[in-house]
Amino acid sequence: MERAEKALKMRDKQFKRIIGTTKPVFQMMINVLEIAHEKLHETGGKPPDLTVGDKLLMTLQYYREYRTMESIGVDYGCAKSSVCRAINWVENTLSADGQFQLPGKQALQDGTLKTVAIDVTEHPIERPKTELFGSSTNAKKSGIPARKSDIRSSPRLSPTAM
Repeated sequence: MERAEKALKMRDKQFKRIIGTTKPVFQMMINVLEIAHEKLHETGGKPPDLTVGDKLLMTLQYYREYRTMESIGVDYGCAKSSVCRAINWVENTLSADGQFQLPGKQALQDGTLKTVAIDVTEHPIERPKTELFGSSTNAKKSGIPARKSDIRSSPRLSPTAM
């Protein structure tokens, strides 16, 4: 039995929680992908190792669970490159169909959305701390000052520590 068929036998809440979409939307995606798959392979050729349902589940797992392509490939018994090709094919096929495409800039300009929130918080830039002038590389690594005048400012060699 195919993985997609097993997934469709789950309860609705469990399916939505695990797969990330509802069963009717999942079925619509499968139908669109199967039509595209038939057009792609109507002239014949080697049958693919992965079914259309497996390719769709791979894509949804990749986006929902943030899994690596290698770990998905191990679960499905294929290479990372096969997973990458399958995900790209599913993305391109579904976006070319138009039913699953997100609205673009025009939807924002129609006036239906009144408010847009943008996170503009500032974060400090991480820069390396400036080193003592004239200190050698070994002194930087060991934490021992390179000059006598720096001994008092060194935490390792302070007079109170001795």
